[in-house]
Amino acid sequence: MVCTSYLEKTTISANELLHGWLKQRLNSQALTWLEQKIEQIKTAVNTLVFFSAFSAVPRYTGKNDLQLTKAELEAACSAQTGWFPSHWSVDQAARALLVLSLPQDNEQKYLQTLERVFTAADMGELVALYQTLPLLPYPEKFRARAAEGVRSNMTAVFNAVALRNSYPAEYLSDLAWNQMVLKALFVGSSLHLIQGLEERANPELARMLVDYAHERWAAKRTVSPELWRLVGRFANDAMLADLERAIQDADPVQQAAAAIATSECPLPQAQTLLTRYPNLQTLIQAGHLTWNSLTATQSPE
Repeated sequence: MVCTSYLEKTTISANELLHGWLKQRLNSQALTWLEQKIEQIKTAVNTLVFFSAFSAVPRYTGKNDLQLTKAELEAACSAQTGWFPSHWSVDQAARALLVLSLPQDNEQKYLQTLERVFTAADMGELVALYQTLPLLPYPEKFRARAAEGVRSNMTAVFNAVALRNSYPAEYLSDLAWNQMVLKALFVGSSLHLIQGLEERANPELARMLVDYAHERWAAKRTVSPELWRLVGRFANDAMLADLERAIQDADPVQQAAAAIATSECPLPQAQTLLTRYPNLQTLIQAGHLTWNSLTATQSPE
């Protein structure tokens, strides 16, 4: 299951889902502590209780995976379009619930509180915060913060922004988006886990990716087959030559990816090129070789 559509704001339902999931997964002591903190945060005059609780979460909840069922993931996507917490842990869910419990009526105070917690957060806290971006009110106010997460030198933080997160596709500028996709390749993250990947593909990104492929080839290093997914639709003659080079690679996954990308190119010469590889062309035309079938053979991240 992949939830890839854009955001719809139903934060209350997200709260209820998080609370329900944690009720089923926390022991009574941890749940009592969390519920007490939620009530205190909702009514607190100052935010000190929030900061102390946000930091203390793992000591009470542990860090086990949530291990959401298919039905629970479908409920998440229904409650908040684009929300796909398949990889969340219980402490991340609890921290998200605390963030969503903050009073939201005073925009300036809310944003200041989140900016303070972002600034002081350690890596684990940052991961939880960035994963929660699709659920936050005033989402347009977090563009700069999301772009900063993309620039992070901590791969876990970068992945929290870039992967399985609907926020970047909805709110990042083309420049920030392109940099995020390129960095995903650089750090070895799977592009198919980026929501909105196809919708946000663009000619400038295709050019950047081909330049990156040239750098990898020059250094005698491999090129991720996923790179070609964002090139085919925008390929010119020079890029077609690069695609043919990839089709001739010894790696069958590289061959398949480059062939699919070639089939997506609108230039007549692309189809001519593809006829030189009839086995791949036949598989593509029959619908047996697609991006989905290709990524299904890769290990899940």
